[in-house]
Amino acid sequence: MKSHTEYLWFNTKKKREFINITDDVANAVAKSGIQEGLALASAMHITAGVYINDAEDGLIADIEAWLEHLAPFRADYRHHATGETNGDAHLKNLLVGHQVLVPVTEGKLDLGPWQQVYYAEFDGQRRKRVVLKLIGE
Repeated sequence: MKSHTEYLWFNTKKKREFINITDDVANAVAKSGIQEGLALASAMHITAGVYINDAEDGLIADIEAWLEHLAPFRADYRHHATGETNGDAHLKNLLVGHQVLVPVTEGKLDLGPWQQVYYAEFDGQRRKRVVLKLIGE
């Protein structure tokens, strides 16, 4: 069995951003030489997430609005007593999840017709990363 690891680095311009990383994951698969296996994309920060969904601007805006409704930015989170102001970002991470696993078939990501891999940043404007781990034959 082979394995391959890469890191994607982000320093977003805004506090919240949704970045399509499908091509980055596909490029890592190609570099790995793995034909049959799995590709893991995992945010290495507790205020970011990785998810799979459609690359449609209206849907992305809906996802952002839904997350803000469920975990709004507000001043009274207990976490803020630590000096932080990102309690909502931690909760958004729990809602989205921090990683996805994608099958690799015949050397390519085996995604559905509309599926794309996204990095979701909830507390940006600082350096963060995603680990890509590929395993297979």
